[in-house]
Amino acid sequence: MKLTALIELNQALQSNRVDEVTRVLGREPGMRALAFTPGSSRWTWTPSDERARNPFGFLYGGYVAVFVDILLSSAIGTVLGEGELATTADLRLEYIRSTPFALVNGEGRVTHKGSRLAFVEAQVVAENGELLAAGHSTWTVARTN
Repeated sequence: MKLTALIELNQALQSNRVDEVTRVLGREPGMRALAFTPGSSRWTWTPSDERARNPFGFLYGGYVAVFVDILLSSAIGTVLGEGELATTADLRLEYIRSTPFALVNGEGRVTHKGSRLAFVEAQVVAENGELLAAGHSTWTVARTN
């Protein structure tokens, strides 16, 4: 992604332009942004691509990881200042329960943002509110100017 496009994406996140963000980040069919506030992102995903379903009828873990990464990256984008960008330095995932091939919801939250590092966490929950997966990441914050 070019720097100009990244800056525009962060502006869309900070302005809560969910349709625009969904077009850019929600590349997996059925992923849809719900809301962005400073330090948080909320998404929903109703998987429809059968390639995401494992032989046991659940979502492959890699697809869950993509969803978690979108939650994390869109949350950090809501708090970046002008001339700042962030890249993932570390990503940890915990698969708590098998994720059904059905509607899931997710939320990302920035727990701390400094001038050089940020820490973000995410949760994926089933429609009934049951926790399915949790992610934690460290981000390197850099200045573009």
